[in-house]
Amino acid sequence: MNALTAHKLDTKALVDYLASHEKKSLLRFLTCGSVDDGKSTLIGRLLYDTKLIFEDQLAGIERDSKKFGTVGEDIDLALLVDGLQAEREQGITIDVAYRFFTTDKRKFIVADTPGHEQYTRNMATGASNSDLAVILIDARKGILTQTRRHSFIVSLLGIKHVVLAVNKIDLVGYDQAVFDRIVADYKAFSAGFGFETLQAIPLSARYGDNVLEASQSMPWYDGPTLVEHLETVDIDSDVDSKPFRLQVQWVNRPDLNFRGFSGTIASGTVKPGDDIVVARSGKASKVARVVTMDGDLDYGRAGQAVTLTLEDEIDISRGDVIVPAEARPEVSDQFQAHLIWMNEDPLLPGRPYILKIGAKTVSATVTSIKHKIDVNSFNELAAKALPLNEVAVVNIMTQEPVAFDAYGDDPAMGSFIVIDRVSNLTLGAGMIDRGLRRATNVHWQALDVSKASRAGIKHQKPAVLWFTGLSGAGKSTIANLVEKRLLSMNHHTYLLDGDNVRHGLNKDLGFSAEDRVENIRRVAEVSRLMVDAGLVTLVSFISPFRAERQLARDLVAPGEFIEIHVATPLDVAEARDVKGLYKKARAGELKNFTGIDSPYEAPENAELVLDTTRFSSEELAGQIVTYMAEHGYLSFGPDYEI
Repeated sequence: MNALTAHKLDTKALVDYLASHEKKSLLRFLTCGSVDDGKSTLIGRLLYDTKLIFEDQLAGIERDSKKFGTVGEDIDLALLVDGLQAEREQGITIDVAYRFFTTDKRKFIVADTPGHEQYTRNMATGASNSDLAVILIDARKGILTQTRRHSFIVSLLGIKHVVLAVNKIDLVGYDQAVFDRIVADYKAFSAGFGFETLQAIPLSARYGDNVLEASQSMPWYDGPTLVEHLETVDIDSDVDSKPFRLQVQWVNRPDLNFRGFSGTIASGTVKPGDDIVVARSGKASKVARVVTMDGDLDYGRAGQAVTLTLEDEIDISRGDVIVPAEARPEVSDQFQAHLIWMNEDPLLPGRPYILKIGAKTVSATVTSIKHKIDVNSFNELAAKALPLNEVAVVNIMTQEPVAFDAYGDDPAMGSFIVIDRVSNLTLGAGMIDRGLRRATNVHWQALDVSKASRAGIKHQKPAVLWFTGLSGAGKSTIANLVEKRLLSMNHHTYLLDGDNVRHGLNKDLGFSAEDRVENIRRVAEVSRLMVDAGLVTLVSFISPFRAERQLARDLVAPGEFIEIHVATPLDVAEARDVKGLYKKARAGELKNFTGIDSPYEAPENAELVLDTTRFSSEELAGQIVTYMAEHGYLSFGPDYEI
């Protein structure tokens, strides 16, 4: 055989090999469970047994096993996955690690997720794209709290196929009774989770028992090995048979002759000639072309990235959802959802957040926590806030209507994340249960008298003067002086003072973080109504959190919110202590007192910053009125002086 013939044969073999891999189905799965149940070791064993470890990797793992390993003189296969230095030093998984391996029958992507409670958010991230979950249990310990929590999240995220891997069975002498007891306990507590398949397998990841090949140490087990089950489990979904959904990620307009709407088809199929509508606006058209990088398609199906062109010019932008005219999703600004909270700072109802659903980003608030769920008993518990790693059923209101399907019907259309408005960090992940029907029955009533006409007869531009600062800073004193000056100039005002409002509108609220959020939310809504009435509204509240002050700003039009920071240092405010509150707070008699045991977040870009250590209250009030005059909020007659 000459060199040319050998080269051709090698090339053909490579092409045939790649073609065979293209035809294999892909299974995405995750490993989860409590800490030190052997998740990383199991994945290392899968990579080792399927011969997907290069020689230099193996040599490196052998060296690292001597330094970081936890299995004596043996190779610590967990180190194949625990790539972070901190993970190797502690022998635990912190981040989500993704690995690829293949067998003759199937391709696999596996996510190794952390077991520690504080990293439950990472586990939820790994589960969000998985078809199957391998839930590991240490045979010595049985079912633990994290086993329950992870199983519940797996169910919540719609994973229907579960492998119960009872690991470290070698450490209990390959005892069938231990295995049977754990399986019975697990089936009892997970009975309501709706898993379509639940395969229990006794195994030892360290020694490879029942991973790739059947164990000789457990003749009593006649079920499949882990790999055999992963190769054969049927995960085919009915996503193509569901109604068509395309979440628009980009309006593609390279020139004047082409305008298309690009995105990944979430479900269903689409072809030229199909009648479609934009879910939110109801604008209708027909599909002209289904375009891809490889040319036009006769039809597109779920999972494909496509660009649709339409027969008509209709208004569509990023975040819109293109759907069939006869099978539309729900469109609402209020819905009920399950929410997994992933941040150290608790979720507070009423606090403004950013919600991202598909490609749509909107402002949103959790209006109420209906209940949180105890992961041990799955009982529904009352809650005013939602701490890290907790799961709750909540009602959410968005600033504008969004299109969605229930998560159980279409995960791509029913899932969302919650984002912090300031840091842009992801705070939580949610699954929509249903729209709140009452929201669709409430509509704006058209009024003939407008805000502009109300303000016009008062000869002023309506605005909110929002005074914020520590207790004792001088907010109420200065606000009172400003109102007196404006009133003497024939302007129409109203002063909302923190103490006064707590005697009526907010008398039911305390001083916890969640009550403080609700306190400001209510006052912000009242302020908006007063601005709509054409008034200059003065609001004097400590309002310690930036997020709530931003909520108040967002409720009114640009230019109608003037943030005034009464910037009195803590030691000066405490020295005044007119009401004796600081003294009580220092003595522990007042809990959650701003500046003592509750934080104050000073404004970063206030329109006015008042220095009460250099100027008198009268002088500071004059500065505010001057600012208003210079910025067009006041219309003065010839007799007025500032």
